[in-house]
Amino acid sequence: MIKKTYLLSPGPTPLPEEVLAAAAVPLIHHRTPEFSSLYLEVTEGLKSVFLTGQDVFILACSGTGAMEAAVVNILSPGDRVVSVSGGKFGERWAHICRAYGLDVREIVLEWGRDFPKEKLAAELGACPGAKAVFVTLSETSTGALFDIRGYGEVVSKTEALLVVDGISGLGAAPCPMDDWNVDVLISASQKSFMAPPGLAYIALSRKAWSRAEKASLPRYYFDLRKARQSLAEGTSPWTPAISLIVQQKKALDRIKNMGLERLIEHHRILGEAVRAGVRGLRLELFAERPGNVLTAVKVPPGLDGRALVKVMQSKYGAHIAGGQEAYKGKIIRLAHLGYMGGFDALTALSALEMTLSELGHPHPAGDGLRAAQDILKEKWT
Repeated sequence: MIKKTYLLSPGPTPLPEEVLAAAAVPLIHHRTPEFSSLYLEVTEGLKSVFLTGQDVFILACSGTGAMEAAVVNILSPGDRVVSVSGGKFGERWAHICRAYGLDVREIVLEWGRDFPKEKLAAELGACPGAKAVFVTLSETSTGALFDIRGYGEVVSKTEALLVVDGISGLGAAPCPMDDWNVDVLISASQKSFMAPPGLAYIALSRKAWSRAEKASLPRYYFDLRKARQSLAEGTSPWTPAISLIVQQKKALDRIKNMGLERLIEHHRILGEAVRAGVRGLRLELFAERPGNVLTAVKVPPGLDGRALVKVMQSKYGAHIAGGQEAYKGKIIRLAHLGYMGGFDALTALSALEMTLSELGHPHPAGDGLRAAQDILKEKWT
């Protein structure tokens, strides 16, 4: 039997054919009018996804590089900050801040739990003088979505800056930077932006720029003042990832043609279908407030989640993600992100059903697929 593989993970995600093909285009020099025109087109396209009038800067790094850039550009040694840690990637904010000697008030949530804006307001009240609040739009380790709009309402009334990790969530969930009072927003290429890994994106509000001019944490490669000066000249301060930017342009063309609202709605429909499929299999969702980037599912008692992931990948070619840290073997994560369609969601659920049968776990065969199909047939346009 011919064996195909299906990339069903929350990053990297599958790529459109035209994006893959763009990698074969001959390189152009990055200090030419031709590249400057391309570069400016891409930065403008990114602004339309960030929904901001501010500049969006392209960094040649993973999303974690943009997280570090966010920290070093707005803060000074010893500054007090608040960090909401609801999973592995929320925890990363606190780790980076401590690496730079900041005074971190870390709010540690049980993974998968929600954190309403009222609790953030209380935490800020208990942390006078906080210079920044670090939060996550979509926590990739749990599938949980957080109330960025509410956080913006709270933080905008203070002198603190709201810094949002939108690496997996931006483009799949609403997060209009300007309207929601987000001061620093970051993302990356390999999620809903439908491009290969290797690019990260960051934008600062006017409030954040006023802080960036006075911040004194060490910065060199990630100095956004240099990036802003270079962007005004149609270029980047360092050698850019030329081929990746060419590919991102192709993906942004697709997003523009589709429209951001339709892209977000697409993710909502896929998320709804997968959640319906999971419930149809009598399995339990992990996140209290699940988003549309991925669906985290509790592994049934008596099953080893690591074995479940291994069988899905090795036998059925369905590359999903398992749990992380303390949740290894306890949850699985089915992505519906970026260049995925309805049949990708059905493939994930079908492979899950077959794997559950192979591992001896009783379940209502076909119910998950039927539940997901009912959603997709109703919404498919």
